[in-house]
Amino acid sequence: MPELPEVETICRGLNQATLDREILDGDVLLNSTIARSISATDFLTKVKGKSIARWYRRGKYLLAELSQFPEGEREKGKGGEFRDQTPSSSPLPSSFFLPSKAGWLGVHLRMTGQLLWVNRSEPLQKHARVRLFFEGNQELRFVDQRTFGQMWYVPAETEVSSTVIGLKLLGPEPFSDEFTTEYLARKLHRRARPIKTALLDQSLIAGLGNIYADETLFLSGVMPTTLCADLTAEQIGRIHTAIIQVLQKAIASGGTTFSNFLNVQGVNGNYGGVAWVYNRAGQPCRTCSATIERIKLAGRSTHFCPACQQ
Repeated sequence: MPELPEVETICRGLNQATLDREILDGDVLLNSTIARSISATDFLTKVKGKSIARWYRRGKYLLAELSQFPEGEREKGKGGEFRDQTPSSSPLPSSFFLPSKAGWLGVHLRMTGQLLWVNRSEPLQKHARVRLFFEGNQELRFVDQRTFGQMWYVPAETEVSSTVIGLKLLGPEPFSDEFTTEYLARKLHRRARPIKTALLDQSLIAGLGNIYADETLFLSGVMPTTLCADLTAEQIGRIHTAIIQVLQKAIASGGTTFSNFLNVQGVNGNYGGVAWVYNRAGQPCRTCSATIERIKLAGRSTHFCPACQQ
């Protein structure tokens, strides 16, 4: 499943490629991809004639603020070009669900979703679900093998979280001022569940997933099975620092590709090649050469070094 670094990578790519181009039309190939609040036909009607002012990320959600494409620009044949300077794709703070005059486009990739910016002549992938046709013979193509991904249209002047309900459940962003060591300690205090399970809770931290939870716990030297209530203040401080370090490194590497993830240009992420423990069961630890182990914890594969993590 794409996690925060992968979704951030996609967000930055979309901000480079898609801004200020008119959405001319589209095609919904799987109706269930469009969230139930609106039909596939109405979805296409609502986004047609709009352009994208900016993409944002909130947790693992992508949110595009729409604008009405100016008639004068259409007459001149103008549209956005691939930008050398990427607009900042800083995540939306938890309080930012404001209405937009032209509405919002929401996307959640779930387990296998991909957003690809391609020429319309590109052969259609087997699992293509939604196509949005932009000027310049380009399209934004939503490909999703497992069909769990969703897209939303949020009507003009509507608060985003009233349509994309999952946004209300998210905790603070890892890079936000809200996410402090004190916050993390307060949330973990007296919790009788393993720290690995807690880190996957999106109401605790938005965007962290299985890959980067394992990586975080390795860097902080904490066993994934350690109960939250048994963590020391020093361990919680190390976990807080490691979360930020791991996510920053993964974003700089363009995310992780172990199966489905591609950026908007169809390129794999590079973090997997330098991962400390994730997906490395049976291989030597990069630090101490002990064998990386893998267990199931709350139904999720969990990787750790038995020597480096206590």
